[in-house]
Amino acid sequence: MGAEKRKSTAPFYAVGVLWICWGVLLPLYHPAHYVAAAVVSAVVFFLVSMLCRTGAVGQTEQAKEAQAKETQTKEAQPKEESTGNPELDKMLRDGRLAIAEMKRLDENIADPGISADIVRLEQVSAKIFEEVGRSPDKLPQIRRFMDYYLPTTLKLLNAYDRMSGTGVSGENIDATLARVEGMMRTIVSAFEKQLDSLYGTEALDISTDITVLETMMAREGLTDQPLKADEPKDGAVRPGL
Repeated sequence: MGAEKRKSTAPFYAVGVLWICWGVLLPLYHPAHYVAAAVVSAVVFFLVSMLCRTGAVGQTEQAKEAQAKETQTKEAQPKEESTGNPELDKMLRDGRLAIAEMKRLDENIADPGISADIVRLEQVSAKIFEEVGRSPDKLPQIRRFMDYYLPTTLKLLNAYDRMSGTGVSGENIDATLARVEGMMRTIVSAFEKQLDSLYGTEALDISTDITVLETMMAREGLTDQPLKADEPKDGAVRPGL
């Protein structure tokens, strides 16, 4: 059901004020006086009603424009599509938030060295989330990364952001900033190794495929490389076996 629209009471108040003023300032002795007052009242009522209606229409148009802008803003925002895996969805959502926080910290922190490290962390983290998004079976491999390493790193960087923004040099502040700065290269290296570890199984499979391919091509005489001495030819049996 639509909301009930209430008419403005302003025209009635205007007519009431008119009659009070008329009674004080103008005569009301004859029927003609009352007729004149009624005519003027009708005109005032009509004019005030039109003004109220115009104002209401303007407010309605403004409300519609505001609602349209809000709808456009919501439509412009990217919709999060579910993968069907709640744990993976959470990882991707937390990953987006972490990347956004890194961008904010990079903008806030003036130190060029820390800023460069944050950019590198952002790049590596994005690749980690992208790879796990493609291969959800790798999700267990980054559980500690998501639960501890990533949030702790963001905590350290936020502390650095707050302390470096105070503009004050002191024993505690300087020592904390120095420790975070000294830790950043280690953190970057750890993030890079986390990304590298995601390709461990794939790298082993590729290495095995390459070895088998090289051996088969050598046996068939399709390459210039001779068969390794420890590799038996077709049907051959190694001595001593």
